[in-house]
Amino acid sequence: MSSLSRELVFLILQFLDEEKFKESVHKLEQESGFFFNIKYFEEKALAGEWDEVEKYLSGFTKVDDNRYSMKIFFEIRKQKYLEALDRNDRAKAVEILAKDLKVFATFNEELYKEITQLLTLENFRENEQLSKYGDTKSARNIMYTELKKLIEANPLFREKLAFPTFKASRLRTLINQSLNWQHQLCKNPRPNPDIKTLFLDHSCSAANGARALTPVNLPVAAVARPSNFVPLGVHAGPFQPAPAPAPAPNANALAGWMANPNPSSSVPSGVVAASPFPMQQPNQVNALKHPRAPSNSLGLMDYQNAADHDQLMRRLRSAQTGNEVTYPAHSHHPSASLDDLPRNVVSTMRQGSVVVSMDFHPAHHTLLAVGCSSGEVTLWEVGSREKIVTEPFKIWNMSGTIVKEPSISATRVAWSPDGNFIGVSFSKHLIHVYAYQGSDLRQHLEIDAHVGRVNDLAFAHPNKQICVVTCGDDKLIKVWDINGKKLYTFEGHEASVYSICPHQKENIQFIFSTALDGKIKAWLYDNVGSRVDYDAPGQWCTTMLYSADGSRLFSCGTSKDGDSFLVEWNESEGALKRTYVGFRKKCNGVVQFDTTRNRFLAVGEDNQVKFWDMDNTNILTAVEAEGGLPSLPRLRFNKEGNLLAVSTADNGFKILANADGLRTLRTYEARSHEASKASIEMKVSTSAMVSSMSPAVGKIEHMDTSSPARPTPIPNGIEAMSRSIEKPRNLESVVDKSKPLELTEIVDPTQCRQVTMPDSKDSVSKVARLLYTNSGVGVLALGANGVQRLWKWSRNEQNPTGKATASVTPQHWQPNSGLLMANDVSENPESAVPCIALSKNDSYVMSACGGKVSLFNMMTFKVMTTFMPPPPASTFLAFHPQDNNIIAIGMEDSSIHIYNVRVDEVKTKLKGHQKHITGLAFSTALNILVSSGADAQLLFWTADTWEKKKSSAISLPPGKAPVGDTRVQFHNDQIHLLVSHETQLAIYDATKMECIHKWVPQEALSSPITSASYSCNSQLVYASFADGNIAVYDADSLRLRCRIAPSAYMPQPTPNSAPIIPQVITTHPQEPNQLAVGLSDGSVKVIEPSEASRRWGVGVAVTADKAGTENGRPSSSSAANNNSSSDHQIQR
Repeated sequence: MSSLSRELVFLILQFLDEEKFKESVHKLEQESGFFFNIKYFEEKALAGEWDEVEKYLSGFTKVDDNRYSMKIFFEIRKQKYLEALDRNDRAKAVEILAKDLKVFATFNEELYKEITQLLTLENFRENEQLSKYGDTKSARNIMYTELKKLIEANPLFREKLAFPTFKASRLRTLINQSLNWQHQLCKNPRPNPDIKTLFLDHSCSAANGARALTPVNLPVAAVARPSNFVPLGVHAGPFQPAPAPAPAPNANALAGWMANPNPSSSVPSGVVAASPFPMQQPNQVNALKHPRAPSNSLGLMDYQNAADHDQLMRRLRSAQTGNEVTYPAHSHHPSASLDDLPRNVVSTMRQGSVVVSMDFHPAHHTLLAVGCSSGEVTLWEVGSREKIVTEPFKIWNMSGTIVKEPSISATRVAWSPDGNFIGVSFSKHLIHVYAYQGSDLRQHLEIDAHVGRVNDLAFAHPNKQICVVTCGDDKLIKVWDINGKKLYTFEGHEASVYSICPHQKENIQFIFSTALDGKIKAWLYDNVGSRVDYDAPGQWCTTMLYSADGSRLFSCGTSKDGDSFLVEWNESEGALKRTYVGFRKKCNGVVQFDTTRNRFLAVGEDNQVKFWDMDNTNILTAVEAEGGLPSLPRLRFNKEGNLLAVSTADNGFKILANADGLRTLRTYEARSHEASKASIEMKVSTSAMVSSMSPAVGKIEHMDTSSPARPTPIPNGIEAMSRSIEKPRNLESVVDKSKPLELTEIVDPTQCRQVTMPDSKDSVSKVARLLYTNSGVGVLALGANGVQRLWKWSRNEQNPTGKATASVTPQHWQPNSGLLMANDVSENPESAVPCIALSKNDSYVMSACGGKVSLFNMMTFKVMTTFMPPPPASTFLAFHPQDNNIIAIGMEDSSIHIYNVRVDEVKTKLKGHQKHITGLAFSTALNILVSSGADAQLLFWTADTWEKKKSSAISLPPGKAPVGDTRVQFHNDQIHLLVSHETQLAIYDATKMECIHKWVPQEALSSPITSASYSCNSQLVYASFADGNIAVYDADSLRLRCRIAPSAYMPQPTPNSAPIIPQVITTHPQEPNQLAVGLSDGSVKVIEPSEASRRWGVGVAVTADKAGTENGRPSSSSAANNNSSSDHQIQR
């Protein structure tokens, strides 16, 4: 809604209040959501009118909007519940518990259970926390005081608690002014006119024989001619201009972008003098077609002469004529030359996880932001081939409202137009905005933006203020200011919104959006609704982009059948102007595209980059970029169009350049080399930076040590070995020829950091299962005897973050009661298979050890409930990623039970394995469950209908019986699957259900594998071996990076002592280089690299284990591209 329409609502509120329409006042307050009347809210809350209290609140916030809102509703419903208990109305209390309070169980089930237990008490004041509860009146006053604080702190109520200041009866005054001006415009103005209606414009009719009075001469600017006016939308009042005759709209004209006009919003043109409410004709798409200069008055076009007015009328008439088609005028380019295209590969950078999105800085043309499937955001200086900043994904301030999951991926990275901010959207709920200052990224803003996936993010400048525009799976588009205040929410799509394209035509600012049902809509920055409803080619995933000069609009997308489309639109008519050809017949996934220099289009498809001249529908050329591209590579031009970043299949990207781009990079490299020779600290001087960058960089020009060109710190004067690419001596060497580096061997305790959990050694019970808490502050171990032990790190000077670390010894944590988390144990414990699973919020843990499954409270260690008594016994547990109440339970009898905890019921049983279940893993992206068994089989199931999709036997060495535990774990991208067995490590592409990489024990690591796990960012794989070795691999290729020998972390064995075996390995949820290992002597150790190295392994080796290879050797199994997509996952 426009600001003037918003002000009109306040005027109406004042009018209703002055006329004593009290109920209408509060109804309008609630429906508009513009003013929260705290006095009215207080009155209803203290009176206990709970239904009215919640109804009024609903106009401003909902339960799950944020933590403040959740707390507000909880306090209200809790008070309502306690009052029912206090008057012994048990039936009402049960109704409130089930209907109103149950929603909070999802967020804090323990609290909900505690509230439920109040029903069992004769007087709820017996509860220690409620012992001071007084009478109803005092309790309501205490509650209201708390509510007022929460409302004032809630950002959703910001600027809504104070009514704007203006004079009394302001609406009446404005109407009187309008009537006076209408009277002065009368041809025969009469003295003391009798105003009988406001529904029509006032006009005095001359009396017979009467002499007309001399009309009043007014300045031109004070009297407006017919014009376009902004509709008042849903708040249009009765004070509209009188209808004037207008030509009937041409049907062909309405068949364009305005496919579904809304007749209810129609406001015909008329004469309005100095109205405070700007109004437009309903077909505002004309404003998009023919933008006009800004007005100098509120809602009025200031025409200096009749010619201006006539010109406008001609434009309006031409806009309504379907026979006229006006294309934007384009400058005629000479015939396209292939030399203008950035086609030559100049460098290859290794990111480490799947590259999802890229964007070049708008002014510093060699600075590239990269977003990854691990959630990591990296800034690369492609001129020096260096990582400037790496920001792994973590939640900054919303740990209480957003579920922490390792599967969060970036979906879009974008620079603001001024280059001062980077926006990042993620696959779960939220967006991050970083402030870019020199070579540093500073956390600026975190927003819980949408319900579910945030699909796209862009920056815009409505009303000359920088804003962030987002869209998501909740079918909404939202606009936020740079401080996180929500300005607009656009509703109207009927499917997930896939992409957004903010744009400006002169003074008209708008947003195009596309949804997964193929609908394209356009929105102005108001709350009137969509101005466009049109179908995109393919009717599925579509992205829209303008040419650099904003004159031409293109879209690119793919249908569900795999057909791709690249088209140019005629904006004025909403019709396709040209369709480009050159795509292969079918593709799995969604093609990506970009535009550059008002001349070229580029699309990543068929393991290639394909180029078109904008004015020619036939493909111009295609390049393979020396191979190694995924089937649908991501790509991005820099703003100069002389560099192109293209993602690679091995989790990296390549930089392609034309001749101008090569010169830019060589100049940068030369300047950096000279600066590095001149400075011991390896800092680039300001002069070197300024001369190697565009003068448009602005603030960056004045940086010195914080310049983006500054190399990363060099410990001990030696070049950091964690760089992900070797730097060629010069750019003449266009191909990046990576060299194999020696394996890093950690053989001495001084080469790494380690800490042993206190009181952990128990020779009677080996560690069977091991987990980090999801918050990263503790380690939980399940012993073979069924007892669970918990260690926690506390926040102190040595450990200011309070996270798990090998530098500080944690505390063996137990409640004051001294309870142990002990499971029921079977009569034959040796045959039992311990299993464990932790809830996402760390509030409870579920485990079994041959007996019943027990659910423990992590704070009190009390058993909350038990279920699934044997036989058969449970052997593996996994929470459903989208519903904590659904648990997949692997059984001893080889079946899988899908169990609903809330109703204590097995929903279905899955059968297909031959031996007990050893692993379960869900993929939300593919909507599948993968199970593994002691029969060395993998089974793929749909996660909704629970049908078996495929079974696959892992490839075992000749003569090896199909036995042994097989474990499965999904990569953060939810597509690649780590499979571990004592004979091998393997990476599967779950979309094809095929093995694409494999590693088998050999040489120094020839013992059986005991356990394996991805790092939290899925860039590394850790594996433990029966001889005590621990290995670290690159996750994308299973290239061995590092070996940690048992001598580095185990005590020296004594004569006749039993060998100590690492039974299980696990990784920290936020620190990718930290692991914990549980040993057969019962001890637990946390291990990290040394302070000097910080990371495991060094450099980049020759790419090993491509699809269908085994330790670099051809294997019998073959697979397709490592980075291929599927119909099950929408690619950005």
